[in-house]
Amino acid sequence: MNEAKPFEIPKQWVWESYQQVRSRGGAPGYDGQSVEDFEEELRDNLYKLWNRMSSGSYMPPPVQLVEIPKADGGLRPLGIPTVSDRVAQAVVKRALEPELERHFHADSYGYRPGKSAADALDITASGVGATHGWLT
Repeated sequence: MNEAKPFEIPKQWVWESYQQVRSRGGAPGYDGQSVEDFEEELRDNLYKLWNRMSSGSYMPPPVQLVEIPKADGGLRPLGIPTVSDRVAQAVVKRALEPELERHFHADSYGYRPGKSAADALDITASGVGATHGWLT
């Protein structure tokens, strides 16, 4: 019997997400696996990830806690996901972002691709909203 997976995730998305993670590098997660280690069994690792995500059985592993010094002398906790989880996160971002983006107002700048706080300040300082000049 040939049953479809509950989630349609193209293998190409997993590959392209891996390429994105690879280009950024980064430290190993709690499992100690670097991007280079992940590549040693790349085909198998990507297939397992795709299979688990497509079947709905993917469970993200714990993150590695690293504390980063802050300017005021304190520490900021930073969670480093495993390489596999970074790929999974990129796949999910790729699937959700286009769907969610269409619901945002053009003048919304928080946590948006290609937009920043500096862009919001520039628009505010110019006195003209990105759409219909509603700030004036």
